[in-house]
Amino acid sequence: MKLGYNLALEQVQKLVMTPELRQAIKLLQFTSQELSQYIKQEIERNPMLETVGDEIEYENIDDYNTDKEEFDWKEFVEGYDDISYIPEFNKDNKEYDYENIIKHSSSLKEHLLFQLNVSSLANIDLNIGKAIIDNIDDNGYLSVDLEQIADELRIPTARAQKVLSTVQTFDPPGVGSRNLTECLLIQVREDKVDNPKVELIIKNHLEDLAYNRLHKVSKQLNIDLVEVQKIYDYIKTLEPKPGRAFGGHAGNTKYIIPDVNIELVDGEYVIILNDITAPRLNISKYYREMIRKGIDSEASEFLKEKLSQALWIIRSIEQRRMTIYNVVKSILKFQKEFFEKGDKALRPLTLKEVADDINMHESTVSRAINGKYVQTPRGLYELKYFFSGGYSTNRGQEISSTSIKVMIKEIIEEENPRKPLSDQKISEILKKKGIDISRRTVAKYRDEQGIPSSSMRRRYQ
Repeated sequence: MKLGYNLALEQVQKLVMTPELRQAIKLLQFTSQELSQYIKQEIERNPMLETVGDEIEYENIDDYNTDKEEFDWKEFVEGYDDISYIPEFNKDNKEYDYENIIKHSSSLKEHLLFQLNVSSLANIDLNIGKAIIDNIDDNGYLSVDLEQIADELRIPTARAQKVLSTVQTFDPPGVGSRNLTECLLIQVREDKVDNPKVELIIKNHLEDLAYNRLHKVSKQLNIDLVEVQKIYDYIKTLEPKPGRAFGGHAGNTKYIIPDVNIELVDGEYVIILNDITAPRLNISKYYREMIRKGIDSEASEFLKEKLSQALWIIRSIEQRRMTIYNVVKSILKFQKEFFEKGDKALRPLTLKEVADDINMHESTVSRAINGKYVQTPRGLYELKYFFSGGYSTNRGQEISSTSIKVMIKEIIEEENPRKPLSDQKISEILKKKGIDISRRTVAKYRDEQGIPSSSMRRRYQ
């Protein structure tokens, strides 16, 4: 066999991902927060980019002067008092008290320190109290051993315990507890419940209550089953995390800004893209004029390069907007019954159906719905919510898994709480309605909605 080197021409087709195409794909899958951050960074890097403002622009100075002359100075002057030069008060104007709008939400630590400072404790006990409050977590529990605090402050543990007992009388009830049992007991004593059986059940049978083993509690404590049920219902009203009502997690709060709004106008659904999630960009007139005049060749070359990048970013953002619009329009077309009738009317929908409808690839649709939200007359939904598998009924109809979950929830809400329905029984009820799903599927959908099993749902009164 003869081996050697030679040159040959071969024509092949292959997709080359240009930097611009990669950028367009990246912009499409950005969430609204990520896109907003990206635009801010690009505006800082690229002097050619600027956001479109609401200010009025004039083509020449004559238009500006003409607009100024339309102002009625006589009416403006008459609106002032001759002596005080105070503008005339218009009772139709709304007044806003910004102190009522801007509100400081105190943290749990600030709330406890305020109560500590107004207490009647001695100075040394105040320092102990501050050390204890510093070690209370956002849920209201003491996160370290009391002995450790006593060792660090070089005080007897008994004195630290005395101060902790004072802190445990502060609002909210149960704060400063070292475990769940202590937290609940503090709240029971705060409520002045005159039933020793309540404390007895909290101390010894919390796990049994968690698994609804009320028969066991009734038998061991020789208490009537109905009374155990009443005690159980009362304990469920207590707060297991007394600190969560305060602003400990306020800094981690994330707000959802919908990318699209669907509004019902005169019986028709209208799709409105939210400009807040993707602000309009424009090319800076100042730097565009510099390119036109060409004063500095080196500066012009730099600005031309930035202009090309800016134009591509603007086109990519506009293409992103239109892609999201087309996807939402297609979803509205397929899921129109959902908007009219609710969750039970949600039909099975796949990415391929939407992709074929708008002549796009499935991956493009997947990127377009990633992390995007839509505000509808029925509430705020993630776009992924409208895509789900489904089942065929005995009548030849298609029903989505989301609709089945709603039906399971409604069946459980209507059951007799003394004789709750098992998963098998729910499966049989759905089969009578033409929906053939197994007991395991029912259990899966029930767990996904946070609904406990039949043994956990059972009540005795």
